[in-house]
Amino acid sequence: MDSLPGNVDWYFEQVTPTLFLAEGIHRVIYSGQTAYQEVQVLDTIPYGRSLVLDGRTQSTEVDEWVYHEALVQPAMVAHDAPHRVFIAGGGEGATAREVLRHTSVTELVMVDLDREVVELCREHLPQHHQGAFDDSRMTLLHEDAMAYLERDGEPFDVIIVDVPDPLEAGPAYMIFTQEFYRLARSRLNPGGLLVAQSGPAGPTNVTETFTAIHRTIGSVFDAAHPYRIYMPSFGTAWGFIAGTMTGSPRLTEMDPTGIDRRIEGRVRGELRYYDGGAHQGMFALPKYIRAALATETRLITRDNPLYAA
Repeated sequence: MDSLPGNVDWYFEQVTPTLFLAEGIHRVIYSGQTAYQEVQVLDTIPYGRSLVLDGRTQSTEVDEWVYHEALVQPAMVAHDAPHRVFIAGGGEGATAREVLRHTSVTELVMVDLDREVVELCREHLPQHHQGAFDDSRMTLLHEDAMAYLERDGEPFDVIIVDVPDPLEAGPAYMIFTQEFYRLARSRLNPGGLLVAQSGPAGPTNVTETFTAIHRTIGSVFDAAHPYRIYMPSFGTAWGFIAGTMTGSPRLTEMDPTGIDRRIEGRVRGELRYYDGGAHQGMFALPKYIRAALATETRLITRDNPLYAA
């Protein structure tokens, strides 16, 4: 085995007890601890400027647009006219960036608990947010997203969940519970949609969080629509689940030509990943994922959180 180059500094991320990802880095922009989590902002050689929370890469300059377009655009494009949108998490501002591309949006409420992370992202990740924090349609709050929805009864057209995986009993785990999804459903307008980032979806890790989140969303919404992409900087396929109600668009039945027409008519700027053709591929799940989804029995609740093994 070749040795690692001695003139390169390395960032190592543990994926499993026996598997690490390694990236050469130019420099550490920031490293510290907020009230809620450990934070690193790194300039990496393969992926550019990167955000790492609690030892897990959240997004990188080179491929964050793959993740954020996949998270946001299917639900936003599926909705006939999304005016009011809610984001739980989304500290980098890139989720907001994708929402605000839509000319129909009149109000975006983003609630991220960790003010320090958002401020660090605003300062050090300008290519991620691209000025989204300064858009007059956006309201940014720093509190618990569940508490906000319990307090504010005005409904939304689309709710987007972009918080770290529920692998520990930290501040984010309640956002993945049946109780949260019930609350979120009650805050959606008729025909509204919820979509949540749902963790890894590769052959070796699809049951880590993805299948349980799918079952939990499916226990609350009339239909749960799973889909996935491949994220190079994560080293695996990554999953998302959309929850829909009676009257909501069925994402698996959307016409590629119709998707392209909607994008052209109401999305500012050019999307780099998502279009009608990509939509078909994202929702065409391989056999191993379909089998894992069909056999999942775990339900994530307040009293039964999903911890790492």
